[in-house]
Amino acid sequence: MSQQQPLISHLLELRNRLLRATASVLIVFLAIVYWAKDIYHYMAVPLLKALPSGGTMIATDVAAPFFAPFKLTLVLAFFIAIPYVLYQIWAFVAPGLYKHEKRLISPLLFSSTILFYLGICFAYYVVFPLVFGFFANASPEGVQVATDINSYLNFVLKLFFAFGLAFEIPIAVVLLCWAGVTSPEDLKAQRPYIIVGAFVVGMLLTPPDVISQTMLAVPMLLLFEGGLFAARFYSKKADKDDEEEVEEGEENP
Repeated sequence: MSQQQPLISHLLELRNRLLRATASVLIVFLAIVYWAKDIYHYMAVPLLKALPSGGTMIATDVAAPFFAPFKLTLVLAFFIAIPYVLYQIWAFVAPGLYKHEKRLISPLLFSSTILFYLGICFAYYVVFPLVFGFFANASPEGVQVATDINSYLNFVLKLFFAFGLAFEIPIAVVLLCWAGVTSPEDLKAQRPYIIVGAFVVGMLLTPPDVISQTMLAVPMLLLFEGGLFAARFYSKKADKDDEEEVEEGEENP
């Protein structure tokens, strides 16, 4: 019974954290759902600007004009609530961490949120105009470009998640080096393979066109170099903190 009680208490706390995170997404969704159509229109602006004169988007499904903006608004609510969702995760795992681990994870959570938002902004303001302009100009003569709103939504959400996750590379590099899985020197030696891997990931996560693949692979490589630079400081600091905690443990048995 004594062993089951801590487990039950942890499960109850996990449930409460998950409920709070879900509630935050729903609250944000209810606050912005009134502007669902405007949000979708704003998301469609890069494509509408790239379409030839008279080009429009279409809805091939009867319920698509309602469900497409609804789905986009729900995803946007999750994006907006990400800081609070990450805080709930942090609050759940923080009691089991050492002091130096808390000092590491706290700034990483903040920076990972900022990087995720930067990835989404990069996709919307830089990648979308180039990709949609290329597609619109590449259509054969006599073919009218009319994109379905559901297809467009799935396309942009895929790119948003791809670029948002790709911008988390510095965080992944720092965590791997801090955990001792690898080191900055080892990653430097594997740089040629990482370059090839970045373009392979770009090919898998983006639509089958060279522009979007390159626009994802190049930032991934630059972010990898940034994470490699930051990992040097975190690795040294973590090693120093580990030594201090060991010394404290020996002084206070």
